[in-house]
Amino acid sequence: MPQSTHPSVLRRPRLWIGTGLIAAVVSMLFALLYVGGNVNPKGNLRDLPVALVNADSGADAGGRHVNMGEQIVAGIQKAAKSDKSIDWQVVSREEADKRLGRGKVFGALVIPQDFSATVTALGAPPSASQSAPPSAPQGKATPPTLTVLTNQSAGSIGSSMSSQAAQKAAHAASAQLGQELLKQAAAQKTPLPTAAQLKLADPVTVTVADGHPVGSRSALGLSAFYYALVLVVCGMLGANLVNSQVDTALGYLHTDYGPVRKREPVQHTSRVRTLAVGMALMLGTSLVMGTLVEVATVKILDMDASHLGLLWLYSVATIAVVGIGSLALFAAFGTPGMLLATIVFVAMAVPSSGATVPLQALPGFFRALADFEPLRQITEGMRSILYYGAQADAGLSRAWASMGIALVAALVFGFAVTRFYDRRGLHRIPRPGAESEAPAPAETPGLPGAEANATA
Repeated sequence: MPQSTHPSVLRRPRLWIGTGLIAAVVSMLFALLYVGGNVNPKGNLRDLPVALVNADSGADAGGRHVNMGEQIVAGIQKAAKSDKSIDWQVVSREEADKRLGRGKVFGALVIPQDFSATVTALGAPPSASQSAPPSAPQGKATPPTLTVLTNQSAGSIGSSMSSQAAQKAAHAASAQLGQELLKQAAAQKTPLPTAAQLKLADPVTVTVADGHPVGSRSALGLSAFYYALVLVVCGMLGANLVNSQVDTALGYLHTDYGPVRKREPVQHTSRVRTLAVGMALMLGTSLVMGTLVEVATVKILDMDASHLGLLWLYSVATIAVVGIGSLALFAAFGTPGMLLATIVFVAMAVPSSGATVPLQALPGFFRALADFEPLRQITEGMRSILYYGAQADAGLSRAWASMGIALVAALVFGFAVTRFYDRRGLHRIPRPGAESEAPAPAETPGLPGAEANATA
């Protein structure tokens, strides 16, 4: 039996060098992007929006009217001048609720209406009411309270950062008020018991509540991100599937079914027409994939969702736009286009989406990426549909506009490049007769032409 004289492909340096370089670049790039965006959120935190509500109506104490809520607001604003991590937005309670319900703030610190009254009551001198029977209600003063509101729908990590900052500010305000109350108590003739002094030292009770509740089956406010990521992945996978199926149908590729290989006759067609066929097929594929994603998540997994018709339309449109964008990259760059699509739609998109770590806690490079990376816009629109009643100004209008711009850019780029290739005669497979027009290969001296060609 004759032995093969072809050397092993493993002996080719180009195979090892090319594969190694691509693997090195991909692994380094993904590590830098994924980990680099999220490795130090507290160190990168800047201007995280948190609402500050002062509903305190003030109280009369010592012959003058005081408003301790205003003192707390002034103290927080003074501290914020040297610490730029939090953007304290002083608003009314009604406006704070609106911003929480649109994802514009990650939380809030609320000073109640009776705050000054309850604080001054603690520092008031003993009265005859203290000699009343133990059952008398006068002996029990309502403790002053500050409320911290969270907003998991805007992002669980951002909500946690907001809650920590608000609680820290509330406890600092309590300590400051405690010092003033202790000074007032020391000026009184009647000494206070140790327990009373401890209570005055930290008089404010800090409570934490959910400012904009999400459903129990909303992945703690992350279901919008996971759903959006599924749509992006479906768009990329759908584009890969469509690309290979179109090439198979045109006879450019063969198909393996286990040991069986099938190949259609080659159909020579232009790159523009090939791209148009792929995009048309992608639109039909998007209808199927978008429908099944919603059925799987909402009907089978019982994910909390409303506006199901809009959710379906948004899902189909997202998959279609991502798929068409990927096909444009495939058509322009060939096989490297698949890697480029992965970098654009996944590697750079996930860490800059603001879905897990808020944009305000990302390095400047990733904040810049977030202005045009599609996953951020898609996630904001999905949050609006799932959490904010599909309000346009909660991110939905921006998402639709971004998808429209991305679709137009993909169509213009894809067809411009493929038309350029066609006009230059850069066909994927040479047309019949193209070989006869090419110059004949030179003959090796001393050998017939056929033998020289075989040797080459």
